[in-house]
Amino acid sequence: MATAAVPASVNIPGVAGVSLAGLMFQPAGEPQTAIVLHGATGVPRDYYARFAAWVAEARQAAVLIYDYRDCGHSAQVPVKQARATMADWAVRDQAAALELLHQRFPELPLEVIGHSLGGLGLPFHDRGDRVVRMVAVASGPAHWSRHPLGFVPKALAFWYLAGPLLTSLLGYMPGWVLGQGAHLPAGAYWEWRRWCITPGFYRRDWGRRLPQPDLSRMKGRLRLVAIADDPMLPPPVVRDLAGFYPAAQVENHLIEPAAAGVASIGHLRVFSERCRAVWPVLAGL
Repeated sequence: MATAAVPASVNIPGVAGVSLAGLMFQPAGEPQTAIVLHGATGVPRDYYARFAAWVAEARQAAVLIYDYRDCGHSAQVPVKQARATMADWAVRDQAAALELLHQRFPELPLEVIGHSLGGLGLPFHDRGDRVVRMVAVASGPAHWSRHPLGFVPKALAFWYLAGPLLTSLLGYMPGWVLGQGAHLPAGAYWEWRRWCITPGFYRRDWGRRLPQPDLSRMKGRLRLVAIADDPMLPPPVVRDLAGFYPAAQVENHLIEPAAAGVASIGHLRVFSERCRAVWPVLAGL
């Protein structure tokens, strides 16, 4: 069995003086590729650490994981004072992480693994044209009407009842509502809400709150990975992400819980140790 990669702490210079706390995993030998893992909304980087260590050896890769601004190890103020938005995370922070990886390994192919929010930002990134492959996991243009019927009441409550009420009262979205324990800055919740209750998702913000993306930038391989029992980003929504990468070479993968040897996976659990059997699909193998 290969020795697990040991991570080194990395400081990622961000926009406007923001610093992101990263971990870099290196394989035992010389890396053959460089991979950045962009996490899902509100999911701490440490959740992805075991997967990243495994990928470093399985792919002979340098693998970077990190926390978005105002989250986890990158948080510099209490969440109630945080001003981060989804645009900060998807556009600015993801681009900063990709840029650092390029600068550290300028001669290596660049790859991206994006979980949920992590698969949405590449059309905005200057280095997007250097990415030879992206694996987008449970990522796509969400809308409340496209959830499975049984999940719609929960989604509507999150966007129209409990979510707005708690965020307004507390000044942030408490993590227990999301089921993962990480609080969200109010600005991130409100922007996320706007995207998910609007047809077209974040298209309405292009050229306004978001830069105008270059949809031709990503010409590499794009693997869209859907989870069969994911109620938040069901398979048809994941497949729709291809529309945001029209120049990419797209392949679709569907992961059934049985393939991971578990009864259920949902939106977040696929990177956990219990789903290790399907990690090769997430790693691009």
